[in-house]
Amino acid sequence: MKLGKVEFCHSLQLIALFLCFSGMSQAELSRSRSKPYFQSGRSRTKRSWVWNQFFVLEEYMGSDPLYVGKLHSDVDKGDGSIKYILSGEGASSIFIIDENTGDIHATKRLDREEQAYYTLRAQALDRLTNKPVEPESEFVIKIQDINDNEPKFLDGPYTAGVPEMSPVGTSVVQVTATDADDPTYGNSARVVYSILQGQPYFSVEPKTGVIKTALPNMDREAKDQYLLVIQAKDMVGQNGGLSGTTSVTVTLTDVNDNPPRFPRRLYQYNVPESLPVASVVARIKAADADIGANAEMEYKIVDGDGFGIFKISVDKDSQEGIITIQKDLDFEAKTSYTLRIEAANRDADPRFLSLGPFSDTTTVKIIVEDVDEPPVFSSPLYPMEVSEATQVGNIIGTVAAHDPDSSNSPVRYSIDRNTDLERYFNIDANSGVITTAKSLDRETNAVHNITVLAMESQNPSQIGRGYVAITILDINDNAPEFAMDYETTVCENAQPGQVIQKISAVDKDEPSNGHQFYFSLTTDATNNHNFSLKDNKDNTASILTRRNGFRRQEQSVYYLPVFIVDSGSPSLSSTNTLTIRVCDCDADGVAQTCNAEAYVLPAGLSTGALIAILACVLTLLVLILLIVTMRRRKKEPLIFDEERDIRENIVRYDDEGGGEEDTEAFDMAALRNLNVLRDTKTRRDVTPEIQFLSRPTFKSIPDNVIFREFIWERLKEADIDPCAPPYDSLQTYAFEGNGSVAESLSSLDSISSNSDQNYDYLSDWGPRFKRLADMYGTGPESLYS
Repeated sequence: MKLGKVEFCHSLQLIALFLCFSGMSQAELSRSRSKPYFQSGRSRTKRSWVWNQFFVLEEYMGSDPLYVGKLHSDVDKGDGSIKYILSGEGASSIFIIDENTGDIHATKRLDREEQAYYTLRAQALDRLTNKPVEPESEFVIKIQDINDNEPKFLDGPYTAGVPEMSPVGTSVVQVTATDADDPTYGNSARVVYSILQGQPYFSVEPKTGVIKTALPNMDREAKDQYLLVIQAKDMVGQNGGLSGTTSVTVTLTDVNDNPPRFPRRLYQYNVPESLPVASVVARIKAADADIGANAEMEYKIVDGDGFGIFKISVDKDSQEGIITIQKDLDFEAKTSYTLRIEAANRDADPRFLSLGPFSDTTTVKIIVEDVDEPPVFSSPLYPMEVSEATQVGNIIGTVAAHDPDSSNSPVRYSIDRNTDLERYFNIDANSGVITTAKSLDRETNAVHNITVLAMESQNPSQIGRGYVAITILDINDNAPEFAMDYETTVCENAQPGQVIQKISAVDKDEPSNGHQFYFSLTTDATNNHNFSLKDNKDNTASILTRRNGFRRQEQSVYYLPVFIVDSGSPSLSSTNTLTIRVCDCDADGVAQTCNAEAYVLPAGLSTGALIAILACVLTLLVLILLIVTMRRRKKEPLIFDEERDIRENIVRYDDEGGGEEDTEAFDMAALRNLNVLRDTKTRRDVTPEIQFLSRPTFKSIPDNVIFREFIWERLKEADIDPCAPPYDSLQTYAFEGNGSVAESLSSLDSISSNSDQNYDYLSDWGPRFKRLADMYGTGPESLYS
């Protein structure tokens, strides 16, 4: 009859209890049979207080406290005079003792994995005197282990790798399970490993947990990953043992066991002949089931007619073979190319060479397509030479271009005028002959770099470019001249034969043998008594004095004509005048003063000093004028008037405060009555230097001239008034005049309708009153007679 797991555990607990009780009985027996115990200085006593360790099963689940053991002293006669006391680890909280009988019980469930043993102390006391009758003794309560913990894989789940195609028995990884039960007691912690999932590919060692391969030639390309489930069971794997599991992910790592293979035996690509050098023609790739370094390729051209025209390289990222052009393609020369290309693994594994060659070949055919190409010049650069003395229209040279296409279209030539802006050259459109169109000057431009365009007659958009470098050959067409503008001086105390200047010459021409200049004085200057010239034969000449002493008062400047001839063929010459000034020099011969006018000026006052004085005076006058102008432009209230009628003023406020003192007003009351005498108003901030008389009052004038006089009076007043604003202004005056010569036309003064008043004067008032004169006049033309 087979026992279940639960029944088996209960059986083990009963056996353990039986063993504990037997141990305690033996302990009590040993105590009762112990030898007498002696203490120094005291009387001989019996050794009756010796303890062995107690054993208690863990995980007790009963309802009553678990009996642990019994303490007993030989002094105890059973009459209750002895009291037992327990102290130490877990005393009173876990372990309790019956003070009368000495029985020890455990009140809580104990776990060996939490604490394997407890150390306690026991003491027997006289109940009446409370004095110990036995010395205090220490004992241990050890927790008896049961199989209550399953094995655990603390490091799981596991991941591991093993090379593909590994032989049987190749170690993959070791797994380890731990059991918290007591390894020294029974089989509770003895673990056995087994594989639950992963067969038949892998196996595990039962005792060590080492996982190994179980099948040969496992192929990563077929399956690259496996999931294993490993079990660890205690009790040496027997029934009733506890178990735990973990997972192991095993990945097959790649090895170079697959050769590269091209998916096609023939590739064909069409490329235009105009494709530039270094362009990509095609990309091909050999398939390799391996990965990483095992799939790295090397490509090379092993055969064909494209050597030197094409090359192949590998793209390290995609492992593709890239075919590129090395030289220009020409459809007219060759229409197709055939390449034999090989692909091989970079690193082959010797273990798998028996599987076959780790390389493969394929054929690549490249078809060249015809393209309408521009004309091509026979030379990339045409160097030409022409003398600068050549005549207009002379031939310089010829360029030639042809259509490279099979159609061989005629070509027409022209010059790119962006390279010949001055239009020095022309080209014949049909023959390519270049001629001069203008006179050439080497000194202006020694080399002309022009671009010649050649275009197809049938397709003008196809244009080829050729480059021509025209070098202008020099002729002797420039006379020599002084190398610089010389400032030559001679001291008044100069001695005869003294060199006062060294001169040289330059020539814009560039003779092949270099320049050679010859210096001399002109025929007119040869016999002068002042200066002479010496040709140094090294393209320089020296000017020397011929007499003793010079005076500025007599002549301050001398002009010496120098004749220079070059060595050209034919030679050219020029006359250059050297200006020599007479100067007052110090003891070292350094010129101090060269102006003859200095003797005429008063001593101590030179021309420069006079100019400086005049400039200072002029500056002071300008400053004074500016100050006066700025003072006139200051804006302040113009007129101070204590009596103002605010209802008849136009007021402008320039700021936020100040009251009536801040206003600038025009008094309009004066315009209402012209007969009022106006007092002269003065500004508060300006005191006029000229005192103006009071303006006269206006009289009644019987004619409208009063208006004109009024306006002219105001204009003159503003012109001479220093207090008036310095700008033009427009003012409007409501002025109607003083009276009318017609007096009143009202009929209120008429006595009756038959008045004898005479209206003949109306005819004297002009055309506007003609109608009234006709109605009321007494003349013969009157309507009422």
